Amino acid sequence: QVDVAAMARLFGYVDVTDTGFIVAVLSIAFNPLFWNVVARWEHKTRVLSRVCGSAHAACYCLGAVILLLNCVRSHCFTEAMKSQPKLECWDCHWTYYSGLAILAVGTLFVISSFLALGFTGTFLGDYFGILMEAKVTSFPFSILDNPMYWGSTAIYLGWSLM
Repeated sequence: QVDVAAMARLFGYVDVTDTGFIVAVLSIAFNPLFWNVVARWEHKTRVLSRVCGSAHAACYCLGAVILLLNCVRSHCFTEAMKSQPKLECWDCHWTYYSGLAILAVGTLFVISSFLALGFTGTFLGDYFGILMEAKVTSFPFSILDNPMYWGSTAIYLGWSLM
């Protein structure tokens, strides 16, 4: 048996019919679907590498598209957050600074992951045949299995609280 009362209360605080909310959810779902489909397609066909002239150039192009899509996603998320109902009991300095701290930790994980992996390691270079010499085990990979995902999640959670 599933108790849906908690979900019903949660949806009382979220306007799921808001256009901005729907667009944000769609952009959040679309981004990883897009880059995984394109990367797998490239791995099977090597079309992007041929069109761009090299695997590195193709990976950099896909990385640029992913960054652009992430900017769109962040904008949609921000606009959706502005139009959603706010919990008055959480509208205080404690919540704001907690959100800021969570956002800072998330940013630390994302940036340190990027620095450890490099551009091609971050943006699906393995699908282009660009492999790292060895598995990355330095910080933040020494404390988390997926620091980029956890960091991104923390950034959006912190942003939401703020």
